[in-house]
Amino acid sequence: MGGKPLLVVVVVLLGAGFFVRAPLPVLLVAAEPILPLGGFTITNTLIATWLTMVVLMLLFRAATSNMHLVPSGLQNLIETGTEALFKFVAATAGEHNGRKFFPLIGTIFFFVMVNSWLSLVPGFGTIGVIHHAEHGHAAVPFAKMGPVAVMLPNAQPLQEGQHAPEGFVDGVLVPILRGANTDLNTTLAIALTAMLFIQIWGIQANGLGYFSKFINVGRIMKGQVGLGIIDFVVGIIETVGEFARIISFSFRLFGNMFAGEVLLAVIVFLVPWILVLPFYGLELFVGIVQALVFSGLTVVYATMAAAGHGGHDESHAPSAETAHAGGHH
Repeated sequence: MGGKPLLVVVVVLLGAGFFVRAPLPVLLVAAEPILPLGGFTITNTLIATWLTMVVLMLLFRAATSNMHLVPSGLQNLIETGTEALFKFVAATAGEHNGRKFFPLIGTIFFFVMVNSWLSLVPGFGTIGVIHHAEHGHAAVPFAKMGPVAVMLPNAQPLQEGQHAPEGFVDGVLVPILRGANTDLNTTLAIALTAMLFIQIWGIQANGLGYFSKFINVGRIMKGQVGLGIIDFVVGIIETVGEFARIISFSFRLFGNMFAGEVLLAVIVFLVPWILVLPFYGLELFVGIVQALVFSGLTVVYATMAAAGHGGHDESHAPSAETAHAGGHH
């Protein structure tokens, strides 16, 4: 008996979805400006980034404000996730380096994951301000309801020179909130932060000798020109590889998250509402996977940097090859 109301809701949503489609939003690669602030522009992805920070602070504050020896509820959930992530880091980098790396790795993991999940919350991409259509995008009529304008589900784009009828306003919806991971600036900032710390950890573990893997002229100075040239070329390759990691970090996360945003937008437009739920479940899983891949690769690269040129970590961390393999499990 208790399941009948829920069944009725599902049937109604499924039936209504065949007659009413969500509007197809305008999808842009660049983040849209929301509010100019002096010489600085606040974008919708920047607002989403701030929101993610607030959610994470409130979440961990709630989990640790009244801790018990035997955890339960939110404390148990957060502790379990954090402990599992630390074991993953320690298994790759070793106990000593794992404790050094974990603050950054944990921050990246939870930040990327919560960023991805928040973009699935209703209101992301659907609530915003109306701007004049530019850059070749067709305007859409919005129904005016006092100070609020609502995009009708079956609204058709206006033709060039055509205006919205009376009681409507035409323009393009610029959402106030958009998934921060779909902004290349955000993913690039995370990648630069990760690579900066990796270089710092490499210097801490190997001293200034760490830079010899980028510029190695030792054998040339000793008269071993042949081998010295090989070392020098390898150093150039290492240097290019460090910059390539920044690019791969940034575009991997950005590409997957932006593709997910496009997928959901198109699916919501094409199929009845209730059939979209499996795709939301898929995006929840993708959020975890992308957070794990980004943080896992950071651990691998940090372990390789701390190991130096065949050196052995005092905590008996695995070799670079072993760490690299472990980071992809």
